[in-house]
Amino acid sequence: MADPATSLPLTRSSVEAAHALIKPHIHLTPVLTNSTLDALASTPTAPGAAAPKLRLFFKCENLQRIGAFKARGAFHAVKRLLAEPGFLENGGAEKGVITHSSGNHAQALALAAKEHNIKARIVMPSISVPQKIAATQGYGAEVIFSGSTSVEREAVTAKVIAETGARLVPPYDHPDIMLGQGTMGLELQEQVRELQAAAKPGTALKGLNAIITPCGGGGMLSGVALSCEGTGIKVFGSEPSFEGADDAKRGYESGQRVESVKTLTIADGLRTPLGKAPWSVIFERKLVSGMYSVTEEQIVAAMRLVFERMKLVVEPSACVPLAVVLFDEDFRRMVEREAGEEGWDLGIVFSGGNVGADALGRHFGVVKE
Repeated sequence: MADPATSLPLTRSSVEAAHALIKPHIHLTPVLTNSTLDALASTPTAPGAAAPKLRLFFKCENLQRIGAFKARGAFHAVKRLLAEPGFLENGGAEKGVITHSSGNHAQALALAAKEHNIKARIVMPSISVPQKIAATQGYGAEVIFSGSTSVEREAVTAKVIAETGARLVPPYDHPDIMLGQGTMGLELQEQVRELQAAAKPGTALKGLNAIITPCGGGGMLSGVALSCEGTGIKVFGSEPSFEGADDAKRGYESGQRVESVKTLTIADGLRTPLGKAPWSVIFERKLVSGMYSVTEEQIVAAMRLVFERMKLVVEPSACVPLAVVLFDEDFRRMVEREAGEEGWDLGIVFSGGNVGADALGRHFGVVKE
């Protein structure tokens, strides 16, 4: 990995520079709306419950290359590494890059390495979704299996680095990754303004009031927060609560980062602890306004709604923000209080769509208690 000391500063302008660098390699994913989900989000879940007025804008990173937002950070990290003096001259392409990932970052780095003629090795948990393993191998990467926890994955990764000299491209805990992921926030802000202008020509554009994203290691959430710095747009994070997967929420509320997580939540992309670098943006700089969590049942309910009402294939991790918006009473009361009668235009990130038909059937048929 490029030395973090050589990375651009963690600012909105650096996110803009990252966007210019990776733009030729990524899709400008669409932003969609849905009146049915707007109505559901604005309706009390029970008598006396909150009734926030919400207009939802969905950033569809499930339609990004490799089916997830991770392509942004991976391409930015690889482009920055290639620009490092001496990297190619010292056999960097042959030594290659390595990472550990449950699937989406694995595919993203495999693709970025392939397009830049670099060897890629990926450490993946043996319980990873089969389709993600196959896709990673399909991009030409060598897959090395490990246990499911972050500690187990990191140990295998360190061993391979010692044997091969490969450069680590971590899935989230690095400035280059964070800045790359933040590029979706820039696009979302501009696309919403364009949609507002088309809906009400000639009126003043107010843009988004807030954005909510999933949070695993925190690369996306911190990057989006950087993209909103100085704009007045609030940013929120969302997590599963199953088996302590809400580590970022617990850390945010206690003021102490939780450094390890062991969970088998169905939101497999969110099983990792919040990274140190993302923490510095999310908590220490207070660029994220709050963290919320939801149950497995609520994630599946949101996923079903997206599938049936929007006709989109999204993985469980991608549905966590919508589940918060629809079901988390603390979030809904906060919006009701802060947005008032005018309501909020809220951006929601669909982070990925890498889920197989067999898994969809299992999720909709059986839910953990």
